[in-house]
This record gives sequence, structure tokens and C-alpha cells, in this order.
Amino acid sequence: MNEAIRPARNVELGASEEPFQNLHEFIRKARANLNQNAWDYIIGAAETETTMRRNRMALDEIAFRPRVLRDVSRIDASVERFGRTMRLPVMLAPVGALEVFEPGAAASVASAAGRFGAAHMLSSVSDPGLEKVAEAAPNALRLYQLYVRGDDAFVEDVVSRAIANDYAAFCLTVDTAHYSRRERDIAKRYVRESRLRATGGDYQKALDWRTVKLIKDKFKIPLVIKGIATAEDAQIALDHGVEWIYVSNHGGRQLDHGRGAMHVLPEIVDAVKGRAKIMVDGGFCRGSDVVKAIAAGADLVGIGRLQCWALAAAGEAGVLRMLELLEDEVVRTLGLLGATSFAKLDKSCLHPATATNPPGVFSAFPLLDIEPYRY
Repeated sequence: MNEAIRPARNVELGASEEPFQNLHEFIRKARANLNQNAWDYIIGAAETETTMRRNRMALDEIAFRPRVLRDVSRIDASVERFGRTMRLPVMLAPVGALEVFEPGAAASVASAAGRFGAAHMLSSVSDPGLEKVAEAAPNALRLYQLYVRGDDAFVEDVVSRAIANDYAAFCLTVDTAHYSRRERDIAKRYVRESRLRATGGDYQKALDWRTVKLIKDKFKIPLVIKGIATAEDAQIALDHGVEWIYVSNHGGRQLDHGRGAMHVLPEIVDAVKGRAKIMVDGGFCRGSDVVKAIAAGADLVGIGRLQCWALAAAGEAGVLRMLELLEDEVVRTLGLLGATSFAKLDKSCLHPATATNPPGVFSAFPLLDIEPYRY
């Protein structure tokens, strides 16, 4: 077992020296630390925010079918991905403008991921950039995500830099051909500085499968396509030799009235049939969420908003503590399902159900007393 894989520290009731005992406590502290613009950026989504709510609804509409009397005294939640042992099948998903939550930004998140034993995917629009994040977390399992803002030479240069800095995979985000209407910002007439600096949007609009072929033909690094939402596009990705298909709707921040990620995942799993690995994100913020996704056929689960709340609450230490609490939830869920590892799970432990909580950005945390819709 990898040295980094160890029991989460001080998660038992009564570990009073730790300021964070539940995941929702990061959210409360983040709200206290952030101004309204930064807060709305992380909790908001596109237009009616329907897709964001469906992400949670899709997770909450899955119940467990536990097995008993199976000796779960020893549980190993680790997995092998990208030739590395990971403490959890969790990736801190790419988030732009992490610097609005904490000065260390993506460097803090990558460092926490490395210390814990999770993966980190760096957004190309988050500080401090490709090289500096690699310097800050040289031993972390690092992946790089690109928004295309230039021609073929631009793409080739970024892929080459990612390879030179030991990123384990390269990701193209493909669901942002047009920037969505973020009405929380529009209503306040607020434009983030990173949006003012953004150039080259026409290249993202013109992006097509030719760029995927270019990368596959010229480079050996594993390729991830982020934003796949149909079996048809999953098949085209397979035809291009893509190694990782990333099921994502951008946390509901792009196309409004989309399907929840966990409603999409089974369709992609059925289409892929093991010919590529699958990542998924979209509303995942509890250990039980991670377990549901892996049981449904995903290989890696992206954590987005929860990562940002932890970063805003307590920087790198907050992200590390969040991962420890998430691990504790995962291990307990596996044990109560009668599984000693993720390898023991499949979709037979899942069952359709009726959601009990109205879906929303905080619906996974019913003890939280924050109103998300008040300005």
C-alpha cells in the first residue's frame, strides 16, 4: 500500500482540536471570508441554474442496496490511476480563477492534493499557471486542462509544456464554445477581471475534432475530453483514440436545462464499454456521491465547488482537511455497503429512488443555514 494511504486523522467525534468536523463547515467559513462577487461566482450557474440543480437531483435519485455480514473490518479506498496509487478515486477538478478564493490559488490546491494522495487538474485560466503549479507540487498527480485560445501552434506549445512539466494527462474542454449567461454577475453589472483579460474566444468557438486528431497524432500524453454528454460524442472520441472521456456539464455553468451528470453517466458507460476510462463531475460533494459514481462505472470523480469552499475557508490546509473528511465518508459508506474496496462495487448496489431534498447548490448539506438565493 502506498505510504500516502493512511486513515484520515481526527475525524472521530470529539477531535476538538480540528476546526472543521463536517464538510458543510467549510462552506460557512468560506461565506464569511468571501465578498459577494466571489461568493456568487462559486455558487452560481447559468441562467435559471436548472442544470446545476439537476446535478444534485440526479445524485439524490440514487439509493443504495447494501449487503451485510461481509467482514468490513479492513477497507482500502485506494485505486490505481495513471500508473499511480491514489488514496481515493478523486480529482480536484479544474476551476478557473482560483485566485479569487485564496492567493496561492491552484498551487495551494495542487499541493494539498499531492500531500493527500488525490489528483489535481489545473485549469488554464487559473493562477499561477502551468510551470509554477508544477514547481509547487512536483510529486502530485497533476493533469492539465486547456481552453483553446489560439491556433494549432498555440495548442502544440501548451501540450509540449505540459509534457515537459510532467503532467500525467492533457485535457481539452469542449463544452464552452460560447460563454454562458451568468445572471448573478449580469444582475450586478459585474465582470470578473479574468473575463476582461480573456482573448481568443473565437478559437474556442471554432474548435472541432480536428484538434483532437492533431494532439493524438503528434503527442503521446493521455488525452482527456471534458464536456462529453452523449453516447454519440463518446463514440467519436473513442474513434479518435481518446484515453479518458470526461462527463461534465461544467457544474451547470454553461448550457442551461442540461441533464444531471449522474443521469448522463450510464449512457456514456454503456457506449464506452471499457474502451476508455471515464471521469465525471457535477455536484459531487459527499463521500456517498463518490461511491455512487464509481459503482455506476466512473473511474475518477471530480470535486469542484467543495474544493473552492475549502480553499476559501482555510487555504491549502483546508483543502487537505476536506479530502480527509471526504475519505472518512467514503470509507464509512463502503463499509456500510458491505464492500472492502471500490473493486467490490458495481451498479447492483444502486437503485432508483425519489429524492427527498429540493435540489440546490447546498442540498447535500441540510444542516447548513445559508440562503443561496439572497443578494
